[in-house]
Parts: sequence; structure tokens; C-alpha cells
Amino acid sequence: MSAAAQAGHRAHWSSRWAFVLATAGSAIGLGNIWKFPYMAGENGGGAFVLIYFVCIVLIGLPVMMTEIMLGRRAQRNPVAAMERLAREAAAPRAWKLVGVLGVFTGAVILSFYSVVAGWMLDYLMRAGAGRFHGMGPQEAKAAFGDLLANPYELALWHTVFMFLTMGVVAYGVTRGLERATKIMMPALAAILLVLVGYGLARGDMAGAAAFLFHPDFSRLSPQGVLAAMGQAFFSLSLGMGAVMVYGSYLQRHISIARVSVYVAAADTAFALLAGLAVFSIVFAHGMGPAAGPGLVMQTLPIAFGAMPGGTALGALFFLLVVFAAWTSAISIAEPGIAWMVENLRLKRGRACAAFGVVVWLVGVAALLSFNVWEGFRIFGRSVFDALDYLASNILLPLGGLAIVIFGAWVMRQTHAREELDLDEGWFKAWRLAARYLAPVAIALVFLNLIGLLPGA
Repeated sequence: MSAAAQAGHRAHWSSRWAFVLATAGSAIGLGNIWKFPYMAGENGGGAFVLIYFVCIVLIGLPVMMTEIMLGRRAQRNPVAAMERLAREAAAPRAWKLVGVLGVFTGAVILSFYSVVAGWMLDYLMRAGAGRFHGMGPQEAKAAFGDLLANPYELALWHTVFMFLTMGVVAYGVTRGLERATKIMMPALAAILLVLVGYGLARGDMAGAAAFLFHPDFSRLSPQGVLAAMGQAFFSLSLGMGAVMVYGSYLQRHISIARVSVYVAAADTAFALLAGLAVFSIVFAHGMGPAAGPGLVMQTLPIAFGAMPGGTALGALFFLLVVFAAWTSAISIAEPGIAWMVENLRLKRGRACAAFGVVVWLVGVAALLSFNVWEGFRIFGRSVFDALDYLASNILLPLGGLAIVIFGAWVMRQTHAREELDLDEGWFKAWRLAARYLAPVAIALVFLNLIGLLPGA
């Protein structure tokens, strides 16, 4: 009897599209709307986008299929899933530590992710109040600096965002996760299309399209290639158990390959549309694309403050960013909540309260590193930067690498065939990518992130 058959009653997504919307919501977050545009801007535009797309197909898709496969096979939270699958494969029980790593990674990421999402909530209020009007570069820099220097304001928005996140997760799979994403994902798409429409009507859409879709490989360095590989991996929310636990709620008759393609396509489309919307506005106001992380918090407010209808457009943009962060945050929290419900036998509401308080406290330490604890360092980094470095540069790549190695090398091939249900040619293609291409690529990204590659 398969692990799935032994799992007993378990909540499931109501349909294939419910899973696609929820998993796409997990993937589409700050990385698409904030990080992707500025990384493309820093790494030459079209060449970066092309490498990114190739890596989504060759790395992101195989790893996503593997993570969904493990979750659906086990029908458990990541910790229990890896323990059960290791037992089924006659492998060491230590593989369950991959699940522990995923739950821990999610908690670390959510702690500082909520702080950043709080910035977006604050800027949503500023945009709606028309406070970007007439803003210049110095004013934009000072406004963001003043926000970071105010621990009470940062704590307020961090708290609001954590309440929003845990409020959704507390309602469970169908009433919470699924219902929220069915509302927010269409809203995300609608807002993004309005912004792209504005770019077509009033912005420099031709310049934005040329920048994003005409590759100039002379502007792409080896570090840019590795950055594109890393962005393709991180953009799909892989390596932290979120996709695995979402896969555990997936009904068995639904094709893993098909839904993985849909999610990857939606994630990539959102990233590209966000890039078009952002750069059409940036170029129309004579600004450069290589503004780095300040693109959203300092460059765009200047543009919104100078354009007709900028108050409404700025509010729409930051509402888009908040919704994207929210859908991602609920998926990041779910592995930990599922583990507490299934292993500690806590009711979901209590699990959300306990998990939320712990993550909130770590987030408070992160936000204090911008002001009260500014001089405190962990291995030379502020608390916020240390959490970001630990999660992004170490935990996520290690988690993704372990997941794909287990699925392609440890899990019984007959079980992988049963779950993926692919034609022989496609199964061999997945196995090749999952066994060789993805591990090597993730290992290179990992080595680059921790500075062990030449030129890193």
C-alpha cells in the first residue's frame, strides 16, 4: 500500500486550478515585483531574462515537480513526509532533517519577509495619501531612511502583516489558503494589467520591451548568469517545504507535470509584466534601470510623484506588492503550521498563534537592527542581514539540493513513475534534469552566494 493510501483523511485542494492559484501565489511575491526588475536592471536586461527563462525550464521545473511529488506521495507535512518517504525507500531516517530544515527555513524567512512587507504597507498608505507628489531623490532617500529609523512604525506594520498572514492560515486549506488565493490572485493580475496598460498609454513601453527582450550578452557577466540561475530557483519558492506541503494537499488524479508548468508560466509572466510596468515608468521619467534594491522604495516614488494620476497609480502598485507578499507569506507559514497540527496535535488556531508569536519576535529583532540595535552584529552583519544571508544563501539552496537529490536518487524509481505519471521520454528528461542539471546548478548558486567561486 502506498504512503498516500495509508495517510487517511486529509484536506485537499478543491480542484487543479485551486492548487495552481495557491502555488502560483506562493511563487509570486516580492521576488517577482521587487527583486526581478532590479536584478534585470543590474545585469543587462534581456540577456539576464533569457538565462532566467532557460533556468526556469531546466532547473526550476524539475525541482518543483520533485517537491510536489514528495509531498503528494507522503500526504504529510515536510518533516513527517521525509521520514515516511525515507522509510519507504529503506533510506536512513536522518532524511527527515530535510523536512526540519524546510520548516526552520520558512520561519526564518517569514520573520524578515514580514518586516519588508511592512515597508510596503507603509508605502501603500503614503502613496494613497499623495505623499509622493513632488518628491525628489533626496526626499525619497530621506523618507525611506526615516521609516527605517522609527522602530515603532516598523513594528506596527510588521504586526499588521503577521496578523493578516496568520489570520488566513488559521482557517485551513479550503477556507483559508484556497479562498484567499482565489480572491487575491485575480486581483493581483488585474492590478498588474492596469499598471502595464498605463505603461502602454503614458510610459516608455517600447524602451522597457527593448531592454527586457533584446539580449545584449556583452552586458552579462558570469556573476549575472549565476544571479539568473539563483533567481529562477528562489522565484518558485523552492527548497523550504512550502511547495511540498501544498503538494500534500493535491489530489492524486491531477498531473504534477501539468500544474508545475502552469505555476512556472504564471510566475514568469508576472515577473516579466512587473518588469515592463516598472521600466516603462522608470524610462519615461529619464531614470536608469540599474537602481538596485532602491528601485521600488526610492526610484519609483519619485516617478509616481511626477506623473499625472501618480497618487492612484502609486497606491495600485504598492497594493500589488502587498498582495504578492501576502500570498507568499501564507505559503511560507504553512509547513510549520502543518507540522504543529499533525505532530504536536495542536488545533490550527493555537498553532498559528504560537508560530506567529515566535516569528513575530524574531522579526522585531530584525527591524530593531535598523535603529535601536544598529551597532549589534552577528558575524559582522546586522540581525536583519544575518537572517537574510542565512536563509537565502545557505538554507534555501541546501534544502532545494537535498530535496532534488532525494527525489531523483533515493526515492524508488517505481514510486516516482507512479506519482509523475509521465511518458517514458518525459520521465527520462525529468530524471536527467533532476539527477544532474538541477543539483549542479543549485550547487553553483550556493557556492557563488557564499563567495567560494572565483569572482564572487
